[in-house]
Amino acid sequence: MSDMPAVIDRTGLDQLVGVLRARGYRVIGPQVRDNAIVLDELESGADLPAGWGAETGPGTYRLYQRPDEAVFAHSAGPGSWKQFVHPPRSKLWEVGPDLQTREHTDDPAPLAFLGVHGCDLASLAVLRRVLNGCDHPDSAYARRTSGLFIVAVNCTEPGQVCFCASMGTGPSVATPYDLALTEHADADRHWFLAETGSEIGADVLADVPSRAAAATETEASQHAVAAAANKMGRAMPSVDLPALMRTSAESPHWQDVASRCLACTNCTMVCPTCFCTSAEDVTDLTGSHAQRWQRWASCFEIEFSYVHGGSVRRSTESRYRQWLTHKLGTWHDQFGSSGCVGCGRCIAWCPADIDITAEVARLAELAEQGGRHADS
Repeated sequence: MSDMPAVIDRTGLDQLVGVLRARGYRVIGPQVRDNAIVLDELESGADLPAGWGAETGPGTYRLYQRPDEAVFAHSAGPGSWKQFVHPPRSKLWEVGPDLQTREHTDDPAPLAFLGVHGCDLASLAVLRRVLNGCDHPDSAYARRTSGLFIVAVNCTEPGQVCFCASMGTGPSVATPYDLALTEHADADRHWFLAETGSEIGADVLADVPSRAAAATETEASQHAVAAAANKMGRAMPSVDLPALMRTSAESPHWQDVASRCLACTNCTMVCPTCFCTSAEDVTDLTGSHAQRWQRWASCFEIEFSYVHGGSVRRSTESRYRQWLTHKLGTWHDQFGSSGCVGCGRCIAWCPADIDITAEVARLAELAEQGGRHADS
């Protein structure tokens, strides 16, 4: 495997899609549909969102036409890569009249993800620890990620709700990946610095027309990514988040958030790391055929905490506190990292404009005030 970066042009990127498809991969990447940049299967590089950017803010997401033909210069859309490795709804098994249980299996074609930004690359690592790094791994997840090929993309234009730099997950991508690209698009050139992260990544890149990168091109890429860290629209407060969650359990701010929160579950549905599920059993009208389906669930659903006799967390206050304290606090105890990667999706897709960074900042402010009062 060569450690020397290479340069490919826009045609080379299209050929990369073709090379991966020729090798039997189901290539997933960004494309424009329904006024959003979504993730779906690519038939060719022509499906990529050339010349489109996304304007984001609290409760805001809209596309705009860029002055260039960049394909990866957009922040996180409504969907994440989670939907392909941990689908929103999937069949687990079925039973027919013979009473034999048949486990459902997915499309065996290996996946290739094209255009994974640093925050989403970190989210895939989180899901890997949650679903596969345990005593009882999820066998369906293991099948879906077997042979996964990742083309990561260093971010050079973060969005208004991005805060990955403060979470340590971007804007540069971290291994593991097979290939990493840094896009440059201007009036004169449209090119990508390509770096390999695995032997198979180097093998795939060898099938794409490229040339060795000049030192100035490598430096330009490094500078662009470093500069992006200072363009973040937001930042998570630099405090001990698990400790803050513990000491803020009785903070009055939870009531303030609850007065605005609709408990709609949007934040958990768009989150690239939320993994909770529920199971549904369905039968046909004759009762001779049954299926069990797994679907995404949310801790904002009142029935999520149901035990015999009723739900434990009946108030919006308690459900929002559960989500945030798990995401930023007890996730560390369970999985050794934060459950938040700073993608900002929960901010953009909240109809009540609730901003996780602002709410945590307020919790930190109240905790500091309480500490000062206790010392006085």
